[in-house]
Amino acid sequence: MSGVELYWLLFWEFFKTGLFSVGGGLATIPFLYEMMEKYHWFTQNDLLNMIAISESTPGPIGVNMATYVGYHVTGGSILGSLIATIGLVMPSVIIICVIAKVLKTYRDNEYVQQAFYGLRPATCGLILSAAIGVFGSVLFPNNVFAFNSSFWINLGLMALAAAFVWKFKTLHPIALICICAVVGIVLQL
Repeated sequence: MSGVELYWLLFWEFFKTGLFSVGGGLATIPFLYEMMEKYHWFTQNDLLNMIAISESTPGPIGVNMATYVGYHVTGGSILGSLIATIGLVMPSVIIICVIAKVLKTYRDNEYVQQAFYGLRPATCGLILSAAIGVFGSVLFPNNVFAFNSSFWINLGLMALAAAFVWKFKTLHPIALICICAVVGIVLQL
């Protein structure tokens, strides 16, 4: 595949992702799983690392992941990062401009209200799908369904993390991210 074809493919894949991942960055994860399986641009472990880093760094998660994938796939090209990121963001910009124009005219229309109401379950479904995918990838790395020591350690760490978050609900999210990052580095997860 030539460089131009690769850039076009990156743009197109992230354009589709941006167009159909309603609900934000976490909703892009199922699309990234599909890219991983279809093009083998990155491994499952790379994807889990992307999610962790994208969650920990400033900015929208989906944009951070698109930027990383574009950079990684094109061998460290900033142009690849830009093309993937523009591909992800462009549908939102187009849709927002169109919706802003239409909503000025039809914002009180019952059908418009029902359409927005109908998007809520779809958004929840995409985010739930992402959560289940990440959960399964952590418990069963490389799609190996074995209840070995790694499974029990990961399950125990997730339970401890959930209990910690539940106990310290008032702890600032940045503090939680930093604590989880330190634990991940120390335990080499």
